[in-house]
Order: sequence, then structure tokens, then C-alpha cells
Amino acid sequence: MNEDITLSREVNAVQIPSGDSITLPAGTPVVVTQTLGGTYTVATSSGLVRISSQDTDALGVDLEEKKEKDAEATRLKDAPVEEQVWHQLKQVFDPEIPVDIVNLGLVYDCAITEEDGKRSVNIKMTLTAPGCGMGPVIAADAQARVVTVDGIDEANVELVWDPAWNQDMISEEGKMKLGMI
Repeated sequence: MNEDITLSREVNAVQIPSGDSITLPAGTPVVVTQTLGGTYTVATSSGLVRISSQDTDALGVDLEEKKEKDAEATRLKDAPVEEQVWHQLKQVFDPEIPVDIVNLGLVYDCAITEEDGKRSVNIKMTLTAPGCGMGPVIAADAQARVVTVDGIDEANVELVWDPAWNQDMISEEGKMKLGMI
């Protein structure tokens, strides 16, 4: 990390913290500052942006991490659906914080329901700050990851503000990653 990289091709990205979509042209110099949950937070001359995992080739990123994730996916294939859903939620990160949304305490509820043969996941989550422009992006990331679980037909993510999030909601694992304990 913190290595200078030049994008090998044009890349769609999301500005942090506004959540606005932008296009970075080929040849843009970037510095990877975080690589969690399959997304990449990079510093550019115009600020921080998030690049999705499908654009790793433009970053020249080593795909060894992908192999490890594939092995974990194979292990989870026979796990209960609920465990698979929570695993997917643990792959979602706020691009400014190196802890997943579950261990940050942002997921308030995750319910799996079945109606008319259709299995849905309904998630209630919050953000560390109500004005976070990345909120819709993080929620969409959670939704996209959950629907990748076999047997899940639909995922709904609702951003809620009650109760208000505070640092006491961070798990012990999250606090350790943040150096709080």
C-alpha cells in the first residue's frame, strides 16, 4: 500500500466523501491507501476515490487476495445461508475506515424472510455520520454482496438513524483493528 500506481486504462470511480461518480482517465497517477472488502480507496490529485474490484487490472493489483477469497467462498458454500449473508456483510467497508460495517456496529438488523418461494434479506443499517455522502454507495455495496449468496433472491438495505451510532457499538475485533484496545 501507499505505492504510486499509474492506471493502465480508464476507470469509473466514486469520489469520497461525496459519493459522486467520476471517470479517471488512463495514465492517472494514484496511491492505494486501503484495500478492504474487494474495493480500493486511492488518493488522486483531486482527492480520495473508491475503485471497485472489477477494475483491479487497471491498478495492476496482485490477484493472490482473490484466490484466498475464492477459497473462503468455497468453504462457505455449504454453510447455512445466514452465515453466508453475514460473511458478505463483513466484506463491506466504509472507504475511510479499515473495519467492516458489521464490526463497526453499523448493521442493526439482518432478517431473512421467505414469501411465495422467494427468499429476501432485509437489512437495517446506519452510518457513522448522517451526512456521509458514501451512505448510498455503502448500502448498495451491502445489497450487491448479499444477493450473491445462493438462495437469496432479493436484498433490501434501509438506512436508519435511530439509535444514533456511537463508538461503543464497535465490536472488540473492530476496536482492536482501530487500535482502541
